[in-house]
Amino acid sequence: MKASQTLISTLREAPSDAVIASHQLMMRAGLIKKLANGLYAYMPFGFRAYRKVETIIREELDAAGILEIKPTVVQPGDLWKESGRWQTFGEEMLRAKTRSGQDMIISPTAEEAFTALIRDGLTSYKQLPIFIYQINTKYRDEIRPRYGVMRGREFIMMDAYSFDADVRSLDESYEKCARAYRRIFKRMGLDVISVRADTGAMGGSGSEEFMVESEIGDNTLILCPKCGYAANVEKATCAHDVALDANGDAQKPAIQPIEKVACPGVETIEQMEQFFKMSAMQFIKVLIYKVYNCALDLSDAPGSFKKEKDESGTEYYPESFAAVAIRGDLDVNEAKLAAALKASGAELAEAQDVVAYSNAPHGFVGPVGLTKLPLIADESVMKKNKDGTYDVRVHDAVTGSGEKDFDTMHVEPVRDFVPFMTCDVRTVQAGNKCAECGETLYTKKGNELGHIFKLGTKYTKSMNVTYLDANGKAQTPLMGCYGIGVDRTLASIIEAHHDDKGIIWPMSTAPYHVAIVPIKYDGAVKETADALYDELSSRGIEVLLDDRNERPGVKFADMDLLGIPVRIVAGEKNLPSVEIKERSKSDSTLVPASDAANATAKIVNDALAALNAE
Repeated sequence: MKASQTLISTLREAPSDAVIASHQLMMRAGLIKKLANGLYAYMPFGFRAYRKVETIIREELDAAGILEIKPTVVQPGDLWKESGRWQTFGEEMLRAKTRSGQDMIISPTAEEAFTALIRDGLTSYKQLPIFIYQINTKYRDEIRPRYGVMRGREFIMMDAYSFDADVRSLDESYEKCARAYRRIFKRMGLDVISVRADTGAMGGSGSEEFMVESEIGDNTLILCPKCGYAANVEKATCAHDVALDANGDAQKPAIQPIEKVACPGVETIEQMEQFFKMSAMQFIKVLIYKVYNCALDLSDAPGSFKKEKDESGTEYYPESFAAVAIRGDLDVNEAKLAAALKASGAELAEAQDVVAYSNAPHGFVGPVGLTKLPLIADESVMKKNKDGTYDVRVHDAVTGSGEKDFDTMHVEPVRDFVPFMTCDVRTVQAGNKCAECGETLYTKKGNELGHIFKLGTKYTKSMNVTYLDANGKAQTPLMGCYGIGVDRTLASIIEAHHDDKGIIWPMSTAPYHVAIVPIKYDGAVKETADALYDELSSRGIEVLLDDRNERPGVKFADMDLLGIPVRIVAGEKNLPSVEIKERSKSDSTLVPASDAANATAKIVNDALAALNAE
């Protein structure tokens, strides 16, 4: 391609709303242009790089035997009503109606569509396993889109879905896709960290995220340097740590009865430490949460919440409340809490709801005497054993009293309160001990590129998907879900590969492999540049010939900004030699023009071979 035949629209400065490297460089290099908040169009150079990413994904999935299909972007709302997510997915879903009044959605994800497509043709176990994928457009009405294509409203995803007859087959599908993912990201020059993750709104059991380390990452990764344990903070667990008293000794069960103490204005844990001269480990703080679409059976729990049924017949509580008791030095992980309650989300309750359900404002809520809502105890406070007994881990505690400006001393779990349930809802932090090996955990920030789930029968059961097994009995297939954010992956490549001059593309995803830059495009220089262009192109090397009538400095700056991996400079001063420079290196080499094609092709092919190596 000649530069005069394409569209190069580079900028000296990035737009003011571009705050991360990939967004800034994609805008400055003219790879993308903004149409509206969260909506970006790919321009010629950006689209070529995008296609490279898409092609690598497609090649590896095809090689794994996963079949590509092309579903629609617009989906019938009735499918989402079948699965029960029409009510629960949230405001990110963009809904519409046809002229006849039929509910439709712009696809935010594709579980329902794929399940419906397989349901209509699945009859026998002999058809399983089925493993299919799409690379298609999605839309989610993000409340705060940011970082360019890293978190836009419209985006491109690869979605794959497996349908299996049993757990063994599902495990095989899961591992097949995980292997393909590792190949995909290696070919793109990305070092990924595989972490355990929360399944979130997708549901299911097993879940794994493929992350890249990033200073602006949306995710906090909890990592063990010894055994390799890695998890998203929303899923991470840690070893139990013994709660100590102010003297650093293990706590002892309370002997005295509970005692109410006036403490006006003492609301925070820090204030309580000063007032009571005690360690935060001796406090039990209780927080009230508003819970959305809870599918856990609360019929035996204190309180009364309105129960509904979705179209699939599953009962759930559209809105409920829960109290969470946790050790004073720890924080509640809302994703873990939502998962424990089988809910779509949980957030701190508003002040008026806190008082209504606990008779006290936040800061003075206690676990004793709660009768209007279920109490969830984090395992840092106590853990229920299989035999129904409790392993109490905080003794002789100070808690809120259920009355403003009063706390209660000598509170003993089990003796003074019994929770509705116990579970792990603490937020794991750097410095906690690994539950696998006991080593000290550390954290990194990361961006999610891919996510894989073992969904089980969550969608196939609610949408009535069955097949006949070898004995002629109807069975429900197990399902897996696998996704890669294509735009986010492209942006992450730039985040990982750039300098102060611009992008440094890995060879596999560069818009062009080579840029030929003639100092002045005429005479012998033009003949040399044209000859190199023709010879490299004939060898399958993707070449950009900068034939623009621009100053050399402008051309060099543009090629650096665009990140073309290899630059060949042809000028009268060096003929009959040309200068070859790799974008990732500081030095250049003078090579006879007659040898330049061979030398350049070797650089390109060696780089691609290294990325493609097993």
